[in-house]
Amino acid sequence: MPYRLPAVVVLALLMLGASDRMAVAQTGSTYDHPTIVEAESGLLGGDFVTQTDGDVTYIVIQTDGEGDAPGDTSRVATYDVTFPEANAYGLLARVRVGPSASSDDSFFYANRFGEKEANDADDWVLVERLRRAGFTDLGDPVHERGEAGNGVWKWINLSRHDFGDDPADFSVPSRRLTRMFQIGGREDGLEIDKFAFVNPTLFYTVEDLDAGNPGRLRLAGNTPLALGFDKFLGNIYSSAQTPDFTTYWNQVTPENAGKWGSVERSRDVMNWGPLDAAYALAKDNGLPFRFHVLVWGNQQPSWIESLPVNEQLEEIEEWFQAVAERYPDIDYVEVVNEPLHDPPNQAGNGGGNYIDALGGTGSTGWDWVVTSFRMARTFFPNAKLLINDFNIVNNSGNITQYLEIISLLQAENLIDGIGAQAHAFSTRGSAQAMIANLDRLAETGLPIQITELDIDGATDQVQLTDYQRIFPALWEHPAVEGITLWGWRPGLWRNSQRAFIIDENGAERPALQWLASYLATQITSAEDIPPLPHTLQLHGSYPNPFKQTATIAYELAEATPVTVTVHDVLGRHVQTLIDAFQLAGPHTVVFDGGQLPAGLYLGRVQAGAHQQTVTLTLVR
Repeated sequence: MPYRLPAVVVLALLMLGASDRMAVAQTGSTYDHPTIVEAESGLLGGDFVTQTDGDVTYIVIQTDGEGDAPGDTSRVATYDVTFPEANAYGLLARVRVGPSASSDDSFFYANRFGEKEANDADDWVLVERLRRAGFTDLGDPVHERGEAGNGVWKWINLSRHDFGDDPADFSVPSRRLTRMFQIGGREDGLEIDKFAFVNPTLFYTVEDLDAGNPGRLRLAGNTPLALGFDKFLGNIYSSAQTPDFTTYWNQVTPENAGKWGSVERSRDVMNWGPLDAAYALAKDNGLPFRFHVLVWGNQQPSWIESLPVNEQLEEIEEWFQAVAERYPDIDYVEVVNEPLHDPPNQAGNGGGNYIDALGGTGSTGWDWVVTSFRMARTFFPNAKLLINDFNIVNNSGNITQYLEIISLLQAENLIDGIGAQAHAFSTRGSAQAMIANLDRLAETGLPIQITELDIDGATDQVQLTDYQRIFPALWEHPAVEGITLWGWRPGLWRNSQRAFIIDENGAERPALQWLASYLATQITSAEDIPPLPHTLQLHGSYPNPFKQTATIAYELAEATPVTVTVHDVLGRHVQTLIDAFQLAGPHTVVFDGGQLPAGLYLGRVQAGAHQQTVTLTLVR
């Protein structure tokens, strides 16, 4: 099962606003407000002067400097900053670059708290190339590098980007909330208005920083709805369904791209393009990938229908082998789709007509299914093998037949999970009946995946009511390890029934707004939130998101054995960063993700009997 983040960690990741995914739900704790430092408020070295421009009071160095350090104490400004709590902080600044551009766009700041040597380059971070960086519009999040020019007041994020030297990390221990911070002048055309120390896991707009408002929880593209659960909420890959995919979903299934008739329409002529794209979407973002589908009685290549049985079997084996070789890291494979309702026994219309090549019904009645799974176990030894069918959650008679097949597969250890489609036509009954049917499947001991969920929405209210009735019954069942929506944007299979939850104009429909709120409530219910340990305080990671390395900061109240490990979203171990006995006090460790695919990772700090987890977002 995928590793589950403690609820106290994911709370800030999942409390998403219902209608604004560009920057959502401001938080309210003191730590989440920026700690503002007015540049003129410190002890200024003699080469700094204070000036005003309207209602802005700022400082500027009077002479140009040289080298990689301020050079003299007259070129250093010193501030005593009192922080609201012990934690890791990021650094932002509001500046204005003068008319000489490249000669007016640099300064220094100390690489950590405390008094620094003015002429020691190792004590300072050089910030330059500010002439084309930063943000000015009130609604802009000060997150990326930005492109604001000269002659304007703009906010820049010093901690997220390399403006010359590597950014510094600022961690505040509980015993010393007031810390000395220093900056140094370099070029005489750079005017400095203020600094802001912020919660580095949040996003701050220009307006938030100007007004001292708390940061915002997440930006688009960083918050799958099911992040932090031990089950996934995924969606299908197709060109119509991919925009903003990773903003909402954390599992990928190809829609038509993985069907044999789509890949090998002409014999030995393979079209892998759409399937490659679906697989890349999953692997580039660290998401589980479920292959759909190897054997089915629909959308199969027409040329196989008239081949002799022995040639059909050869072609089926070639199909399995080709998929396995091209996609070596498939997480789940749907081996047989719809054995109860659409076996591959028909000629014409993509029906396959190759059931006899797999053994037909045979002595068990389902020999062709067992043969398919035997082959799949050979070609996909590291993937989890699933069966899939529809009218399962709503039909106890179908479940009885389904369990017969599953029992045959379990007898040979050929199956790892049960797929149950949940298209709108199969969820008309009561939630209690669906739960009872899932209970019967769960008695096998196998996990269940809801593989194809869509809920019609003739009106917003109809769809919302059905989501509120259906989704919790499926999601909260303890045997369900994940749900995959069969599309969410216009252009999906049940388009005429308006099963999409993003409207034609790009707005979230009420069902999607409710879904985000429901999941946030689920992960942050009172019984899910453990008490914070006194021994360990995890300050988070920084920068986050990161491109190469991220620093995990934590503090120990006592000497204790410590392990710091990194896992992917499936809970698989990626790296061990620390495994040692450490003394009390603040500590940091660097996670190097340079050789890993982009995606979400989980950093786990174990100190004695206490454990906390932080999310790490690796981007390319």
